[in-house]
Amino acid sequence: MSLQAYKAASTRAESPREAEYRLFGQVTRALMHASTLDKSKFAERMDALDWNRRLWSTLGTACSDPNNALPQALRAQIISLSLFVAKHTSVVARGEDDFNTLIDLNRMMMQGLSGQAS
Repeated sequence: MSLQAYKAASTRAESPREAEYRLFGQVTRALMHASTLDKSKFAERMDALDWNRRLWSTLGTACSDPNNALPQALRAQIISLSLFVAKHTSVVARGEDDFNTLIDLNRMMMQGLSGQAS
């Protein structure tokens, strides 16, 4: 790691919410790119789907921790969404649906994280 990269990383002070927003942005961009690829690019498409599934799985696991500070109802909703994402990812991987539902869900989560939820 170069000194410049270290300085940039050490001065970046993100809140957990900002870090989650940034990660959702990265994963959503990967899904958007994967959605444009030909179905013959299966591995690349699956990489994006798997990254998204792992993100949601991690959120679901974190929300199942009784020490999680989020309100119980919100934690339950996130767990439900993580289960939906796991199931819908399989549907998309089989070619039975497109990426749009997963992309839209991530965008809604990003709106909530940014405080723009309606």
